[in-house]
Amino acid sequence: MADSNPNSTEPAAVRTLLVFAHPALERGRVNPLMCEAVADLPNLTVHDLYEAYPDFTIDVPAEHRLMLAHDLIVLQFPIYWFAMPSLLKEWLDLSWSRGFAFGQGARLKGRTLMCAVSTGANRDAYENGVYRFPLADFLAPVKQTAEYCGLNWVEPFVLHGAQALELEGMEKGMARYRSRLQKVAAAVQPVARRRPADAI
Repeated sequence: MADSNPNSTEPAAVRTLLVFAHPALERGRVNPLMCEAVADLPNLTVHDLYEAYPDFTIDVPAEHRLMLAHDLIVLQFPIYWFAMPSLLKEWLDLSWSRGFAFGQGARLKGRTLMCAVSTGANRDAYENGVYRFPLADFLAPVKQTAEYCGLNWVEPFVLHGAQALELEGMEKGMARYRSRLQKVAAAVQPVARRRPADAI
């Protein structure tokens, strides 16, 4: 690989890790289509947490290796009760640990973090006070996590009113997501990655 050869003049390819969390995928309509819309993008890995860890027993060393192998980390999930699904929170709590994500020896610095979320409510519910706070406020803990751990934060991609997307055009929403992810990845600076033998 170009990024493992210090003498290579070829630019390293940006690698994207899409961490997908949906607790009721069999009932989901929007998020499966979002995954399908971007799954074939180059150097993108889709990591379905509920498929990988149905018993919530997270393999932390494996998650560390996965994150270290990528430059852009995208958290894709539906908003559940104004927050992320429980398994995604568990993943953050356990795998973004001291000595890896923050503190002495932290290794995630320089990467980029982005959220891609869907909501059941329309944009007006967040912008005109129905829910009292804008959606950005509900995602503020993730932004703070990125900043505290030294990651670059990218403004979230949001599909509002998931139940009404068919009226607006589902294909249009998926095309916007694909385009946004491509633009974000193109702007990311690859992180110097260690050789596989040096990884955790």
